[in-house]
Order: sequence, then C-alpha cells, then structure tokens
Amino acid sequence: MAMENKHSCSIAGVVPARMGSTRLPEKMLADLCGTPLVVMTARSAMQSGAFTEVMVATDSPRIVEVVEKAGFRAFLTDPELPSGTCRVGEVAKLTDADVYVNIQGDEPLIDGEGLRRVAAAFADRSVKMATLSFPLRAEDEDNPNAVKLVVDAAGDALYFSRSIIPFPRSRDNFSPRKHIGVYGYRRETLLKLLELPPCDLEKIESLEQLRALYHGIKIRVLAAARDSIGVDTQADLERVRAELAKRGSSA
Repeated sequence: MAMENKHSCSIAGVVPARMGSTRLPEKMLADLCGTPLVVMTARSAMQSGAFTEVMVATDSPRIVEVVEKAGFRAFLTDPELPSGTCRVGEVAKLTDADVYVNIQGDEPLIDGEGLRRVAAAFADRSVKMATLSFPLRAEDEDNPNAVKLVVDAAGDALYFSRSIIPFPRSRDNFSPRKHIGVYGYRRETLLKLLELPPCDLEKIESLEQLRALYHGIKIRVLAAARDSIGVDTQADLERVRAELAKRGSSA
C-alpha cells in the first residue's frame, strides 16, 4: 500500500538493523508471534501507506536473509558505521528515492499515522528534514533517555536536549515535548549531512540531530499520533508480545 503523492515525490522507508545489542542480544531476530522483530517493523512501516518502498540496512548477513525471505530489499552495510543514519545514507547512495525516512528497527508497533505525517511534510518543498514529537510524561522530565525538544513559530526545531527544555521557572503553559526518533530527509540533505563534521553540541549531548541544527539545516517537527514503544530489554519484548496477543484476540 503506497501513499498517493500528488507531487510525485518518491518516499522510501529505511530500517537500520544492527545485530549487536548489549541489553538484548540479537534482538532484531527476536520472535514476535512467529515473525522476526525487524520484519514486523518493516511490515508495520509498509502498512502505514506512507512509503513507495521499505528497505532494511544491516550489518548482518543473517538479517539480510530473513528480510529478503519476507519480501523486502536488504542492504549489507559496513559493521563499522557509527549510526543508523549512516546506514540509511548508504542506502541513499545506492538508490534514488527523493526522500528517505529512518525508522527505528526495534519499534515493531510503529506509529503509522506519525509516519504518514512525516511523509506528507515533504509536499512542502522548503522542508529538508522532518521528525516527530509527543507530550513528555512528567516522570520523564529528569530522564536523560527521553530526549526533549523545543520548536519555533513555524514548527521547526530550535534545540534538542537530554535536559528538560524549556526550564520551568513557571509551570504556566508548560507543555514539554518528547522527541520520537523518526527522521525524514531529502536525499541531498541526507548526503550533505553525512559529509558534515560532528559539532561540539552533538558530542556533549550525544544527539546526532544537533549536527543538522548547528549547520543550519532546519528540522520540521510533526505531532506523533502516539508514543513510541521501543524494544531494548527482555521486559520490552514481553510487553510487545502481550500487546500483539491482545490485538490478535480482539481481531
């Protein structure tokens, strides 16, 4: 199911899938009701209708095998690449979509409506990058793993931080946002970004999206339809399995 696009803009989804994982070994191949996690993520992305194609970029021949068996294109990338963005960039060098959307490989219950909103943002030719945000839960205000962001009047990101932003000297009208790690890039923007050197802010916060802002690349921020559910631990995996079982029983 591909998204109709009146601007004839081809939009590809790319799922970076690294085999190594310290907290949950080989999680990309973890079984979810008979389907490997990475394959379920790719299927969920394709079912969103946001993309002309969904592909997987991985460092593992085993992941390539299961992804291709499921009917998706897979690219074997250098294991030494430092980030998922770099893996998406390798796919962009070998293919010719107008826009690439980086989809976290460990989110099999990906927000399809959010993906459609990111894809639709590129109907505006001024948009070079796009991402998602969701209201920040109060318990995550001091959680450095919940990345926060603030936007300008046009809806473009001003800054991302692991600290709470803005700092609430007053709680009046305080509505902090959590960043959801889905990124859309025009092909030329992605390739340019990968040629730019990391900046100090990026290194200090350990947030690669700050490289784009530092070098003047605007990032349009869209509202996610729901929060993300990533799989980082065995407990996360069991939570996703329970959710899938619940959906199956109610189908």
